Amino acid sequence: MGNRTISVGIIFVAAFLAASARAQPTSYPAEGQGLPAPLPLFPSNNWWNVDVSAAPLDVNSQSYINFINQPYSSPRGLHPDFGGQVSPGSTDVYGIPFAVVLGTQPRVTVIFDLYSSQSDGVGQNFYPIPIEAETQPYWIEGGPAGNVDLRGAQDRHLLVVDRDNDSLYELYNVWFDGGHNQWHAGSGAFWDMKTNNTRPLGWTSADAAGLQILPGLVRYDEAYNAYGTNVPAIGHAFRVTVRSTNGYVYPASHVAGNTAGALPMGARLRLKASTPLPAGSDAGFTRIFNALKKYGLIVADNGSDMYITGTYDVNWNNDVLNPLFGALTASDFEVVQLGWTPPSGAASLSSVSVNPASVIGGSSSTGTVGLNNAAPSGGALVALSSSSAAASVPASVKVAAGATSATFPISTAGVSISTAAQISGTYSSVTKTAILTVNPPPPAATRFYTLTPCRILDTRNAAGPFGAPSLAAGATRTFVLAGQCGIPADAKAVSVNITVVPTSAGALKVNPAGATPSSATAISFAAGRTLANNGMAFLGVNGDVSVEDDQVSGTTDLIIDTNGYFK
Repeated sequence: MGNRTISVGIIFVAAFLAASARAQPTSYPAEGQGLPAPLPLFPSNNWWNVDVSAAPLDVNSQSYINFINQPYSSPRGLHPDFGGQVSPGSTDVYGIPFAVVLGTQPRVTVIFDLYSSQSDGVGQNFYPIPIEAETQPYWIEGGPAGNVDLRGAQDRHLLVVDRDNDSLYELYNVWFDGGHNQWHAGSGAFWDMKTNNTRPLGWTSADAAGLQILPGLVRYDEAYNAYGTNVPAIGHAFRVTVRSTNGYVYPASHVAGNTAGALPMGARLRLKASTPLPAGSDAGFTRIFNALKKYGLIVADNGSDMYITGTYDVNWNNDVLNPLFGALTASDFEVVQLGWTPPSGAASLSSVSVNPASVIGGSSSTGTVGLNNAAPSGGALVALSSSSAAASVPASVKVAAGATSATFPISTAGVSISTAAQISGTYSSVTKTAILTVNPPPPAATRFYTLTPCRILDTRNAAGPFGAPSLAAGATRTFVLAGQCGIPADAKAVSVNITVVPTSAGALKVNPAGATPSSATAISFAAGRTLANNGMAFLGVNGDVSVEDDQVSGTTDLIIDTNGYFK
């Protein structure tokens, strides 16, 4: 995820609609239009919408610009990473589409194959994905329908706005498994567009930096006041990629590289005030140019240097845009002081969330409190409480000075029936809540059922929920075994043969997903030695297991075969 170079989103109207036919939508889902007012998206003091024209310069600004330019014979030019169809009638497209839906849009469950522990809505009917996205082209960025598995070649982002609830849902690396009527993704993030909530530190989102994608896109409707949009100017920064990064700074929350001399995720660049408008600029590019000076760029992913991300729209004219963007180079930009935030008003509590939102009693969850503005000097102490003895929280959690979020542990007790615990946070007379569901353990398995020997997964195969990538040191992957190789949904455990092909020494732990991880190892191994071990893997409430790689470095390929199950 840290080295992604292709982005993917989702659209909800055929791409061949002519420009003259596009207007403010009369029905939903709608593609590329119908966003809730006012614009820009998110509060006016959100990091995407902050005026950086007078922000202090970073002391290493020129060194960072030199790093970007270093591989090239001349200063690196900008490139618009957006447009229309690759060729007329092609299913391949440029840019990231977005969808707008109503609050009544049915929610579906998404299985997260890469970053389940850092995703929202795990195991819930949570994401409002229209059924058309499953089989129709032009719904997912890149073009092909959701049931075409391109996860190994593209980012496959999927972006959906719930206009009634002012909410944004973003997914990374999506695929629709038609055989099981199931959406898969690498990670997923929910954003309340009425707040400035950030991801917990260390978490990704649908973007490598842990940021939102949609509010940072160059949009046709804003550039040309199209489709009923009527704004005096573009009021936000743009998403940009660079070839490598080094850590992260506010507003980012996730590391996706440690290259010395490179910019961190979340870094801001702004067009120098002295840079002249390129000759031949039309009205749309002029608005983009002015936004580059006032709001700048935010580094959000690893990719091609100085590629500016925008929406998929058949009305973009790349014959005009490409030379205008190319007339600007990295040397026309400067780097704003890393981690800079403008003076803010009083902070108030904006959200409380829990992840995972459903656990087996005795397992743990993590809570997050969010503020609408940076915490004051001395921090913000948020009082915590739980409505049920089934879930216990600390008396309070402190958001550090200058930060906008903090996490806290939630422990749970065994229960005989599913119990909903309301987790509450209070700060400055504002209370926010979230629901944690504590479930009883599944019934004990009492009988073994034989299956024809069958391979469930092999990470040496093509990327997918039961294929690549290999397990990385310290990482955890979740695999849904129920539904594979004849294993029924009500199976309690699976007889497995685990084979590892490691590059360095280590061990694997296999636990029911959603349960407190056991310290026992399923298999230990030496570097470069293929090793197998038989055992029984207990399943979580969704028929899944979590596999934790305890290597210090390197990777491990994992193969799991089965010959039966218990229930």
